[in-house]
Amino acid sequence: MLQKAVNEQRIVGAVAVVAVDGKIVFRQAVGLADRESGKVMRPETEFRLASMTKPLVTVVAMRLIESGQLHLDDAVTRYLPDFRPRLPDGTEPVIRIRDLMAHTSGLGYRLLEQEDGAYARLGISDGLDDAGISLQENLRRLAEAPLYFEPGKGWRYSLSTDVLGAVIEEITRMSLPEAVARYVTQPLSMTHTRFVARPGEELATPYADGHPTPVRMTHNMTVPLPEGQGHAVRFEPARAFNARAFASGGAGALGNADDFVQFVESIRTGGAPLLQPQSRELMMTDQVGEQAATQGPGWGFGFGWAVLVNPSLAQTPQGKGTLQWGGAYGHNWFVDPQRKLTVVLLTNTAFEGMAGALVTQVRDAVYAGIAP
Repeated sequence: MLQKAVNEQRIVGAVAVVAVDGKIVFRQAVGLADRESGKVMRPETEFRLASMTKPLVTVVAMRLIESGQLHLDDAVTRYLPDFRPRLPDGTEPVIRIRDLMAHTSGLGYRLLEQEDGAYARLGISDGLDDAGISLQENLRRLAEAPLYFEPGKGWRYSLSTDVLGAVIEEITRMSLPEAVARYVTQPLSMTHTRFVARPGEELATPYADGHPTPVRMTHNMTVPLPEGQGHAVRFEPARAFNARAFASGGAGALGNADDFVQFVESIRTGGAPLLQPQSRELMMTDQVGEQAATQGPGWGFGFGWAVLVNPSLAQTPQGKGTLQWGGAYGHNWFVDPQRKLTVVLLTNTAFEGMAGALVTQVRDAVYAGIAP
């Protein structure tokens, strides 16, 4: 099926890993990591992870909560006193840490707006482009955009995790990459996960959906999102090598499938060595209700990922409580605790590997293969 997607030129290349009860039962690379040079995709190939960064950063925040350095109901202004976005009527509501972690802050994403939207007018970066600004400047601009709703009163995918990253930096007095390393990747020996690639290092070359073949991404390339999923994403592949670009808590990490499987497996199996059981349970609990439809009907949202609330409504074989998310460069992953199942799919083609037919095909093939 993965090879079929390559043959049909829906993707250029992919890596998929499936684990059942902690055992790797499928690990395959198909296609090319770089089409123009003919470089073959390998199971250990590294990718720009995009929004797969969010769970990593959210776990850092949860570890700070466990240590008492941060609290879910803290106002964000306790740590970022100048970050004071307002509602359209000019009132200044309180955004709490839990709102950042669950995307109930009222903030948004430029990629979800039309080009005449406030985020575009203010030059706000989604953390995937080359905006040439600091995180502090991006947050200053973000604070000027009107909130979509009163914090805690709705759900909207947003730059909340970038704001959370700034909070983490303020508390730890570390850079966000240093904090993620200390609290997540080093304890799990995730040696391929970081925020900046070394000069000359090879990552999977990113491509955008195209006809008849995917198109190699270029400098600050704008790629329209699938209908009903937003407007467009502005990609700068070279950002992965730019140590001066701000570390985006929502989109900035690099890594490979093996590392990410190790990360989500630690969550599935109880949280250790990263989290205490009660923290892990809280992160896996829906915070917003299935009406939020965060991955379509039946999906709510926990802290850092979508949570399946109603499998029947979602029309999915996944069990209630399944965690799922993806990444704009062409990725999708899920963990089904009921079936002790973890699936990670990384591709170098946006958006087929994130939200195209391949995602459902992989899911259904996995469940067909493990059906009792």
